Amino acid sequence: MEQSTYRESLRVPVSWWIIAAAAVVTLFGIVAVPVGTMAGVVVGGLAAVLLLALFLRYGGARVEVDDTRLRAGRAEIDRSYLGTVEELTGDEARHAFGRDCDPKAFLVLRSYIRGAVRVQITDPADPAPYWVIATRHPDRLAAALSGHSVGRS
Repeated sequence: MEQSTYRESLRVPVSWWIIAAAAVVTLFGIVAVPVGTMAGVVVGGLAAVLLLALFLRYGGARVEVDDTRLRAGRAEIDRSYLGTVEELTGDEARHAFGRDCDPKAFLVLRSYIRGAVRVQITDPADPAPYWVIATRHPDRLAAALSGHSVGRS
């Protein structure tokens, strides 16, 4: 197995976990007061399990670059098919996922991550003209894709 030159997990932020915990406690209270503690525990427990599974799945997306491949979420592509790499921050990143986005582009979007990298795809058989990948470190990911040395994140 090749050694990764860049690795990032797109985990959900702590604030989401805090809001989820507050929602579970609120659901418990809403059900437990009129119906009973056991019903509150069941509803709160189900909500907690559902939110845990959702956050782990949504936040489990990884971005990895090694000597031969780029992996983003569940997709991967050979680096020989990668063209120009562009760091996106601020409005550039927001527009890349929105108004300036080609409908055929492949996106790894996470609403809580403000940066991104756009990578042109040169494979003529691939319908996506480019990938836009959310990242907390656009400079590091772009450097890894451009072949410059970077540390793990």
